[in-house]
Amino acid sequence: MSETPVPDTDDPLDEATGVYVDNRELLFGLVYNILGSVADTEDVLQETWLSWTARGRGRDLTEIERPGAYLVRVAVNHALARRAAIVRRQETYVGPWLPEPLVADDDPALRAESVSLALLVVLESLTPLERAVFVLNEVFGYAHTEIADIIDRSPAAVRQLAHRARAHVHARRPLYQAHPRVRREATERFVRAALGGNIAELMEILAPDVTVWSDGGGRSAAGPRPVHGRDKAVRLIAGFAGKGASKRLELRYRQVNGDAAAVLFQGENPYAVMVMDLTPDGERVSDIYIVSNPDKLTHVPREDA
Repeated sequence: MSETPVPDTDDPLDEATGVYVDNRELLFGLVYNILGSVADTEDVLQETWLSWTARGRGRDLTEIERPGAYLVRVAVNHALARRAAIVRRQETYVGPWLPEPLVADDDPALRAESVSLALLVVLESLTPLERAVFVLNEVFGYAHTEIADIIDRSPAAVRQLAHRARAHVHARRPLYQAHPRVRREATERFVRAALGGNIAELMEILAPDVTVWSDGGGRSAAGPRPVHGRDKAVRLIAGFAGKGASKRLELRYRQVNGDAAAVLFQGENPYAVMVMDLTPDGERVSDIYIVSNPDKLTHVPREDA
């Protein structure tokens, strides 16, 4: 990976600030993909900043040959520690746990290495180390030797972690990705049918083995577990649309984790984010992810970025 040079300045804190700012976009993408939480990512970046500036005050940063790599190591290890806390929260979470969606049309993290919401759901089933290795290697292109330095493991151990993670992800997540235009058209068709109460249209667009994941966190209407099968999915979607009809929701089509999606607002407040995943032929919806927990939508902007 390319390195950011240390700025030419006599003030160590200015040096630290410049290097951190230059690497923040990369750090955000790495940490978010490891954690799946915007709020926790921001906390980890703050911890990384404090660790980095503490070093900048105490030592000449020119002693660090690869400051970007040093920052990545600090951020990833903070993220691994935070990941353990997230897993503990999930154990008492009400209903399915979905990642916090990144909603923006021009977010730096989305311009860089974008991981879909569907893939983030699969990554939730990896161990923290497997997930970190997968993100570093498969998403950001770090070599096994570089990852070994980051997580303080041997290259052989990293290769084993990478092999397990890759096999698990590929078994659950097809490599096929629908064309953005196809995904946008399918999303709009689904939303029109769902919000319009068109049951026949929903039955046509949903795959027979469709799964609906609804994350309300006990704070909003959502299923207690993922719903499998077209008939059950239609009933759940119809109930969700019925509850929303009385709230005068406003619909916006946005980019969520790099994919076309629907965002519903109630007044100025985000109400739900809906992301659809398609079958390999792009003809039907295979998975629906609905995030309506208000705690996971606090960062969703009202207007396009």
